[in-house]
Amino acid sequence: MSKVAVVFWSGTGNTAAMADAVGTGAKDSGAEVSVFASDDFTADKVAEFDAIAFGCPAMGAEELEDSSFDPMFTAVEGSLSGKKIALFGSYGWGDGQWMRDWESRCKAAGASFACDSVMANEAPDDNAIEECKRLGAALS
Repeated sequence: MSKVAVVFWSGTGNTAAMADAVGTGAKDSGAEVSVFASDDFTADKVAEFDAIAFGCPAMGAEELEDSSFDPMFTAVEGSLSGKKIALFGSYGWGDGQWMRDWESRCKAAGASFACDSVMANEAPDDNAIEECKRLGAALS
């Protein structure tokens, strides 16, 4: 059984709903799932998991949330080489530049993407929820 971590930050609940769907998809595919708020995940925990889903909405000028999520992600970034990961998050403006920048950071760190990233404009609709479930399944 694979061990999957779902690590996220959510301000309005949109990314939290996506995280729930990611966890459901991984569990339904047989994985043991642990869910963490970004404040509760550290670089020391990366090695405990076979795969990690990271979720964060676009903030400000299309960037990761900077008081909790980005500091955590910066701390774990150096531990992602060879790690199977996936990214998800919601946005309310722009064209997804925050996700492209985030994917570039992960590639530079040597992470291995399990699947395409999932973005939802505002609250995730049924299609985005299903994509998040597939993302979770791809990690398990």
